Amino acid sequence: MAVTSFSEASAGKGRGRRVILWRHGQTSWNVERRFQGSTDVELTETGIAQARRAARLLASLRPDAMVASDLRRAAATAAELATLTGLDVTHDEGLRETYAGVWQGLTHDEIIARYGEEYAAWKRGEPVRRGGGELETEVADRAAPVVLRHAEKLPDDGTLVVVSHGGTIRTTIGRLLGLDPHHWESLGGLSNCCWSVLGEGARGWRLLEHNAGTLPEPVLGDDD
Repeated sequence: MAVTSFSEASAGKGRGRRVILWRHGQTSWNVERRFQGSTDVELTETGIAQARRAARLLASLRPDAMVASDLRRAAATAAELATLTGLDVTHDEGLRETYAGVWQGLTHDEIIARYGEEYAAWKRGEPVRRGGGELETEVADRAAPVVLRHAEKLPDDGTLVVVSHGGTIRTTIGRLLGLDPHHWESLGGLSNCCWSVLGEGARGWRLLEHNAGTLPEPVLGDDD
């Protein structure tokens, strides 16, 4: 799908809608700097506490709808906000983290040791199937339409919460802003249970906040 179609989908409407892209809480693999990808890893106790704290903040924004990745770490994070707001959560596998093939389960150091050239090419912005998995553009192809589909159902000035994963959120923001994929790396990663906010302007989506929710913390996960 062409990048321009995403900008055109919102351009000129000026309905004042807002999308909050919320990363899941901490997992044990985050702490170990182990690449999770589509592996279904649960939250730690710390991750649950992070989700509860963040949910109290996000509930104050009175969101109108919520959609989440169906992986347990995202679903459990979304459940904390659902408990406070009474919102139903729609789970969509299109919001899963990047599938990264043989990289999944390896630590950051192991990936560099075994697949250093592939890792370096990815960091340079080249289209790389990390571990034989998905391209970043393919992740955006499946995730961004999910966000747009649910955003389109919002009332004027409505708010959608999207609970997903660091890499998926980065590529989705890049696509919705119309950035060239080579420059998606310029969007820094999200810390656990932090979020970014997109607002609808006259010419499409704008990034209003990024990695919000706490004082700056290290980014631990698949997207660093």
